[in-house]
Amino acid sequence: MTDKRGNISIEAHNIMPIIKKWLYSDKDIFIRELVANGTDAITKHRMLNPDAVDNYRVVVTVDKEAKTLSFDDNGIGMTADEIEKYINQVAFSSAEEFLKNYEGEDAENKGGIIGHFGLGFYSAFMVAKKVTILSKSYVEGSQAVTWVSEDGMSFEMSAAEKEDYGTLITLDIADDEMEFLDTYRVREVLKRYCEFMKVPVYLRSIEDIKAAQKRIDEAAKKAAEDEKTEEDGESKEDNRSEVKSAEEQGTYRINDVYPLWLKKPSDVADNEYNEFYHKLFGGFEDPLFQVHLNVDYPFNLKGILYFPKLKQDFGVNEGQIKLFSGQVFVADNIKEVIPEYLLLLNGVIDCPDLPLNVSRSYLQNDGFVRKMKAYITRKVADRLVGLFNNKREEYEGYWDDINPFIKYGCIRDEKFFESLKECLLLKTSKDEYFTLKEYLDKNEEKIGKKIYYAADAKRQAAAIALYTDREIDVIILNTIIDNNFISFMEYSGGIEGLKFVRVDADVDGLAGEKEHSDEELKSKQEKLQELFRKALNKDDLIVQVKELADENLPALMLQDEQGRRFTEMSRFYGQNLGFGEQSTLVLNAKNIAVNALLSREEDEISTMIAKQMYDLARMATRPLEDNEVTEFLSRSNKMLALLLK
Repeated sequence: MTDKRGNISIEAHNIMPIIKKWLYSDKDIFIRELVANGTDAITKHRMLNPDAVDNYRVVVTVDKEAKTLSFDDNGIGMTADEIEKYINQVAFSSAEEFLKNYEGEDAENKGGIIGHFGLGFYSAFMVAKKVTILSKSYVEGSQAVTWVSEDGMSFEMSAAEKEDYGTLITLDIADDEMEFLDTYRVREVLKRYCEFMKVPVYLRSIEDIKAAQKRIDEAAKKAAEDEKTEEDGESKEDNRSEVKSAEEQGTYRINDVYPLWLKKPSDVADNEYNEFYHKLFGGFEDPLFQVHLNVDYPFNLKGILYFPKLKQDFGVNEGQIKLFSGQVFVADNIKEVIPEYLLLLNGVIDCPDLPLNVSRSYLQNDGFVRKMKAYITRKVADRLVGLFNNKREEYEGYWDDINPFIKYGCIRDEKFFESLKECLLLKTSKDEYFTLKEYLDKNEEKIGKKIYYAADAKRQAAAIALYTDREIDVIILNTIIDNNFISFMEYSGGIEGLKFVRVDADVDGLAGEKEHSDEELKSKQEKLQELFRKALNKDDLIVQVKELADENLPALMLQDEQGRRFTEMSRFYGQNLGFGEQSTLVLNAKNIAVNALLSREEDEISTMIAKQMYDLARMATRPLEDNEVTEFLSRSNKMLALLLK
């Protein structure tokens, strides 16, 4: 061929500034792109030569001294005409499409992963001051060719010598990008993007190879000296062992070409799932269980989603789902592809058909992506339903860890809820598990369509006992999402009249046999309300007098259910809307202390008793504050002294 100089294409003048500016935060992406190009070239060669010996590889070489980073593959290679077609006409007409897709994107998304595919080779110019291609086509008799460019817009191309077919791309690293001459940095990038590529990927460090060679030479010299010593009559123990060559010591295998998600689920043992989980995400704690995705039609999608043990505060428990395209890592947690509530899980999803060279807005509206999301959601739901139906005891064992995820998914996705509504469990204070139907079947005759619950089993133990003593089950709802979930179930759960009531919000289930007329109760209530308001200096205190079944209980504090929910949700979202929680002091008309107080004249002792009853009732719902604790303890000591007089 004749030597050639020229400009790459008019589009390059537009796209090169975009590459350097918009992709700055993700500039290490060029390593993925160049390795992926090498694996593509090898894949093409493998398809065209199915009988070829399988010694394929992509080798990335760091030469710190020469300030170069190179990418060498033994794939299909290129002729001069192919370089003209695929390199000199930048992005093979995708430049305009790239610009069009990104024109309306906001600044945050311009630096995102989506859209980087398709830039390919030209991403090298983000870090290189010069890029050299040396390539030889696999076609017999082809002439090797070299291509050089310093700015990605002009080039020189000429005939060259290369023994084997394939492509070698060498980057002269720019002075301000020297991090990419650090072997550990390059290895970290390769592990992130290329750990599961289809073709063996190796990292060579010239610096490490030279250091290894130095160690080998020194060992050989020492061995020679030891041999001479033995010849002189001194016996020395021979500590020599077979040593890898310097090249082997300075070359590192990066990837596993057949990751676990490509296997059939029936061929994978549980311990393999756990080992792969730790390989991906580290840590010592095994996942609870996993969902293995494996479908070829209507799209090609494989992956494994793991259920980790979720923390109660799952808002800080976001998982990590790695998205791959044909075993090439793309990004973590792309919400356009993966339902938001599934991001609490850990795992991998590999979809070679995913349209990654387009903008986020396209992904959001793409029918293919919507179908893929629906499939993933259905498979997760199917796995949970299968566990519930076939391994109920095992499912119950997982419930404490997975229920925040399931509740969140039900709130966010109607189809997910429809699939799982019969599998939602209620855990009781006695560590029993009921479905909604099972709970109502057992308790509805006594309490109607109410579900009594506690948010803090220890603090609310006394209130819980009032219900359980009457064989009314109390469930425990103690995750951050439960307020939202019970409201969702009341309005969207499909059971008309269903109400969730906290044990400190209702006394209907605690009523005993009626001994007083309504007029008598009203009279007692008026007198006691006046006494307590005056003693506590709370003119707005609401006092009720009820006949409770437990005669030993003098008083309890009720908090309005809806008002409390509203307050807690506003706190969760970092707001203080100024609405106080409405509390009601309920006094037991059957309790001896309440009746004794009712018959006393108002004096210092009756005031003291009223304050003590109020604080004891309130302590069952929330802790006393600092000054209140001091006053409570002082008052308790005085009452003890009075008893001992």
